[in-house]
Amino acid sequence: MDSAWAEGIVNVVDVEATCWAGAPPPGEVSEIIEVGLTVVDLTAGERLARHRILVRPARSTVSAFCTELTGLTQAEVDQGVGFAEACRVLTAEHHAGARPWASWGDYDRHQFTRQCQATGTPYPFNRRHTNAKAAFTEAYGLRKRPGMAQALEIAGLPLEGRHHRGEDDAWNIASLVLLLSARGDWPTPAEHLA
Repeated sequence: MDSAWAEGIVNVVDVEATCWAGAPPPGEVSEIIEVGLTVVDLTAGERLARHRILVRPARSTVSAFCTELTGLTQAEVDQGVGFAEACRVLTAEHHAGARPWASWGDYDRHQFTRQCQATGTPYPFNRRHTNAKAAFTEAYGLRKRPGMAQALEIAGLPLEGRHHRGEDDAWNIASLVLLLSARGDWPTPAEHLA
């Protein structure tokens, strides 16, 4: 069976984007500069693979604030691929259009939507998106939705790698997704569209 269609396989995605301490400089907009992706097998209860796509921004630069937050530098992202190529890689190599996917909150989904619309790039994902933050909040009966690092603390899981690095954040979110699945608190495919 093709792993793109295998039952229980989910792509966990986390993006980092250009950002500033205040408003963007004139003429600049927030753009994706890193896509972290971890493939999880909900049935086996394990993280299968981790991936990182560096994306070269076209309409902004990496600020000192952004480098301090993410560790990403302008020189590093200049070596990345263009946004359209990153979306093509997500579709062709990571089956983004076929697999259900999850992110911590809706920021990542909205950032992709905005950037695809602004650049005329086909949206790489399907509609089977799960907001893992909402699922975690409901499963733990919390009143406020926690950030990823706080959720790991609540769940008693370690934060692996660097927070605000897309590849590491996707890996950590994947551990929370697997925990929710093991508890029976991960939404079923029919609930993904809710």
